[in-house]
Amino acid sequence: MEEAVTKKFVHEDSSHIIALCTAIEACLGHLLKRRAAGFLRSDKIAALFTKVGKVYDTAGEVCRKVQEQLQQQADLNRTQSVGHEPLRRQGSSTTSRPPQPLSAQAIKHIWVRTALFEKVLDKIVQYIVDNASKYYEREALMHDSVFGPILAALLVGPCALEYTKLKTSDHFWTDPSANELVQRHRIHGAHRGQDTAAGRRPALGIRKRQSSGSMSEDKFAASAREYVESLHQNSRTHLLYGKNNVLVQPKKDMEVLRGYLSLHQAGDNLTLKWTPNQLINGTLGDCDLEKSIYWDYALTVPLRQIVCIHCHQPDCGGTLVLVSQDGIQRPPLHFPPGGHLLAFLSCLETGLLPRGQLEPPLWSQKGKGKVFPKLRKRSSNARLIDQDRNGEEQTAADYVFRIVYPGYRYDAITINYHHTTGSRAPSLDDDEEEEDRLHAMISMICSRNLTDPNMLCQNMKRQIVSRAFYGWLAYCRHLSTVRTHLSALVNHNIVPPDRPCEASGGLSKEVWSKYQKDCKNYKELELLRLVYYGGVQHDIRKEVWPFLLGHYKFGMSKKDMSQIDAKISERYQQVMREWKACEVIVKQREKEMHSAIFAKLSSGSSIDSHVLRLVHRDSTLSNEVFMSVDEPDAGSQDTPSGEDSTPTMTTLGPPAALPPEERPLVEFDSPDSGLPSSRNYSVTSAHSQILSSIDDGQSTEEEGGGGEEGQTAGVLGEHQDSLVEDRLCSQLDKLVTNGAAIELLDTVALNLHRIDKDVQRCDRNYYYFTTANLEKLRNIMCSYVWEHLEMGYVQGMCDLLAPLMVILDDESLAYSCFTQLMRRMSQNFPNGGAMDTHFANMRSLIQILDSELFELMQQNGDYTHFYFCYRWFLLDFKRELLYEDVFAVWEVIWVAHRISSRHFVLFLALALVTVYREIIMDNNMDFTDIIKFFNEMAERHDVQHILKIARELVHKVQSLMDNK
Repeated sequence: MEEAVTKKFVHEDSSHIIALCTAIEACLGHLLKRRAAGFLRSDKIAALFTKVGKVYDTAGEVCRKVQEQLQQQADLNRTQSVGHEPLRRQGSSTTSRPPQPLSAQAIKHIWVRTALFEKVLDKIVQYIVDNASKYYEREALMHDSVFGPILAALLVGPCALEYTKLKTSDHFWTDPSANELVQRHRIHGAHRGQDTAAGRRPALGIRKRQSSGSMSEDKFAASAREYVESLHQNSRTHLLYGKNNVLVQPKKDMEVLRGYLSLHQAGDNLTLKWTPNQLINGTLGDCDLEKSIYWDYALTVPLRQIVCIHCHQPDCGGTLVLVSQDGIQRPPLHFPPGGHLLAFLSCLETGLLPRGQLEPPLWSQKGKGKVFPKLRKRSSNARLIDQDRNGEEQTAADYVFRIVYPGYRYDAITINYHHTTGSRAPSLDDDEEEEDRLHAMISMICSRNLTDPNMLCQNMKRQIVSRAFYGWLAYCRHLSTVRTHLSALVNHNIVPPDRPCEASGGLSKEVWSKYQKDCKNYKELELLRLVYYGGVQHDIRKEVWPFLLGHYKFGMSKKDMSQIDAKISERYQQVMREWKACEVIVKQREKEMHSAIFAKLSSGSSIDSHVLRLVHRDSTLSNEVFMSVDEPDAGSQDTPSGEDSTPTMTTLGPPAALPPEERPLVEFDSPDSGLPSSRNYSVTSAHSQILSSIDDGQSTEEEGGGGEEGQTAGVLGEHQDSLVEDRLCSQLDKLVTNGAAIELLDTVALNLHRIDKDVQRCDRNYYYFTTANLEKLRNIMCSYVWEHLEMGYVQGMCDLLAPLMVILDDESLAYSCFTQLMRRMSQNFPNGGAMDTHFANMRSLIQILDSELFELMQQNGDYTHFYFCYRWFLLDFKRELLYEDVFAVWEVIWVAHRISSRHFVLFLALALVTVYREIIMDNNMDFTDIIKFFNEMAERHDVQHILKIARELVHKVQSLMDNK
């Protein structure tokens, strides 16, 4: 169905049809009676269709056509075995070709496939469902009173689609994978000409979806049906003008043909098409349509090739003749009466703007709109002034319009010069043209009584200087606008890669050892420059990353670093004790909640609303930023049993800081939640009360000699005895009257559950993430969220923490570095506002640096919102790259704010698009195509090449700011 929407029809050899036939045969073959399937038959579907065909005429017709196809296939195989068929085909191209051989898959599913193409499969399946007792066991799917009719109803849609055998230009290229597109680009890119015009990039020669293909260029490959559909308005091209019954005489000895004239615009390109009515009125079948001789008479004229338009206005209608650059005239187009010629010229003039124009332009008249210019004929024997003043004014009935592109040929000066019918042919030499333009200017000046030659020269000089000045002024204003928009995206001080020394080698182990011995050997900025241009050697990343992330400051002594580590470790252990103690309370509440549910259900009474909202809190609240296709159902593992070694966890998020549209996620203010509004309490006070209750419980435990503080790295539920749990829960009972404390516990439970769900699926195929390391990852994430309840846990945070864990391999150190990283990254999540800023800046960057690609994005559904970059910015390209490449990219991003730009991720995104720019443009990708392409290209990018392009783009913008 999806392919039919995008292609307007489905090819009979499409893989989607094979998949559909396989699924239908599995349903039809489920628990089929042996009597219906036949005792000795290996093909149950053939036996079923044959048996049904004896009593149902529609199925019998399908059986007859299948037998014909199988017979043709057998004859074809015998013919090809002789070996002379290829030679005969080469000798004659005009004879009708024999039926094409069917593929093995097509023969395997030929019964269901034929019924589908005949559009009767739904009727046959419905008949089988109505008489299922004759053919199926009682437990069969087709015998089911619900599933059987549903299957028959679902087949109505596929049977309503159009199927075709036409070999289109993209028959073997339909929906190619990203790897296939890249391979094609490499093959075709090697043979591209080097002298191609700068503004016109050659295409691959393979169009994924042709929406306005030219029959004159691709008439043997393009689908006739697609061509006819391209004459209408679609997402790729705009229909500027359309008129039926326009007459064309293709040859002198032929009769005049009526056809449909249309003017299409795709970007800056205008195309005029004339199609004979015989090709679009539906009188020809598919095979006749493709072979029709009328395709030879269809016109497809790119207006870039047209330099002159002759318009003749007899009493009825009008005639238009197009003259190309080589002087060849196209067949005249005869418009019917009613001002259609003027309407066409008006639409053409509008379509040419802003880069082109008609010369002379059409005049605008009040109450009438566009009209032909009122020009006076000029005598070749008279000399301008006397003829203009004294001659009798005559309105011209015939016109010659030129299509000109200002700035393409005459950059210095443009003069309003009007051609008239008898003036001259369109192919004059340059000397005559310049002389005629000079006469036009003299006429204009003389009409203003400027007869002095000196005044004439001064006037011409002022015009030239004025035009040059205003052109320069417009450029300066544009450059000022560019600088205004881009100046905040880069640092104005350019740090070169080769001064004071070459930095492409990066920060090596030798350089880092020298720095550790004496900090005076290298300045901080020099180390960052090395990292920016060459990265960090992998062996020293564990030592360097804490400096890059701000855990340590450059120039610190080892003693100072040890003190910081001790403080961070102590703080981390304290936070661990706090949230794990709170987790025990949450688990106890869940036990009580489940016990209450079982008691209510066993007694048959209604469940309390407070219990209901605890049960449904996970179904009404979500933190999903983007979906994972293969994510496990972690929610089913959320059991209240104390035997589970991993405590059940949820999320921590007070709602006050969220935007209005996001508040229901954390604020518990939705009507479905059944909870009081969070605006009635203070989250801070509730947090402090919970912590005080936990501290009271812990102090009581210490007095009793519990001594569990040293075991916080393990799971608290396995080491605390029931007495301590009872004491903690008794402390909670004191706060039951406070709605804020209960609300906070619900928020904690929700966040813990979300963390557990993401931790279990976090990079489970990477060697580092064993069960023990996943437990460390969970501890760090819970500790961070516990300290940032106003934000809570959002999907994607585990992705940002995972690479830090791999490199640092230390809980407290990774916790501190992750906290530093989230100071910047937290603004990208839904409760921050950085994502919209990224999209706006990305739009400005690509509009200025690559306007051609920006226009393509606008034309193909306008995806200049750049939503396909969302995951890139959210996770700093973590899911787009391999782990080794993530390390290299992240450390460059971390130092870029000191070297080149605080918004280096924008230039990385732009570099990623630039690398595949030609593929995107050659295949005319829309929003869906580009998302699919980059999803398939994930973890397959050349990161060093992308980083190089990103640095070059930054330098380009920096140079633009400095006017270099």
